Amino acid sequence: MMIRWKTYLPPWIQDWLELLVPGFQIALILVGAVLLHNTFKRILHRAGDHYQFPHELTMPVTAVVRWLIILSATLMVLERLGVSASVLWTAFTGFATVGAVAFFAAWSVLSNLFCAFLIFTVGPFRVGDHIEVLDTAEKQGAVGRVVDINLLYTTLEDSTAATPGTLLQIPNALIFQRMVRRWRAGTPLPESKTRSPADAAVSPAPEAPPAPKPASFP
Repeated sequence: MMIRWKTYLPPWIQDWLELLVPGFQIALILVGAVLLHNTFKRILHRAGDHYQFPHELTMPVTAVVRWLIILSATLMVLERLGVSASVLWTAFTGFATVGAVAFFAAWSVLSNLFCAFLIFTVGPFRVGDHIEVLDTAEKQGAVGRVVDINLLYTTLEDSTAATPGTLLQIPNALIFQRMVRRWRAGTPLPESKTRSPADAAVSPAPEAPPAPKPASFP
């Protein structure tokens, strides 16, 4: 149909069509990519306001989606410019392989990011709560008040430290591998949890009984 339509155009326009049509398609691809990115960003912003997601959590998601859109738009533009599909597929698989290697190399960091997302969405605890991260239910673990939650660490103000203001930074992934005991904000922390295990082990020695008086005879 395109060839039949070109026969009705003057010859000088037919020469320009080979440049105008790909240029118009590339412009549509770029405009579509920008609109898609802005739409996703707006939806994510509204979801963050509705579910009270922190900016530190939505920013990496926006960056990942932005780069995916840029990569897809670049491949489509190259295809419009005449690059063969086999070359594009080879380049895509190469980038995917490098991305997979980088993903496994940075797995510890990514696991903390994912656990931060779960903490913000599921809400096992909040800033202001007191928590205790336990290895077992019988052994006392790290106890403190949650003062900050970021993408990598949950920061506790240590309740067992001799110096007030001592902070503990626990990786988010470690919290999901341990049992967590929680006291909601406003609930007093038991006194036994404000003493370090060493202080609890060392108890004051009982007073020695008085020595018996020597017997006296009249």
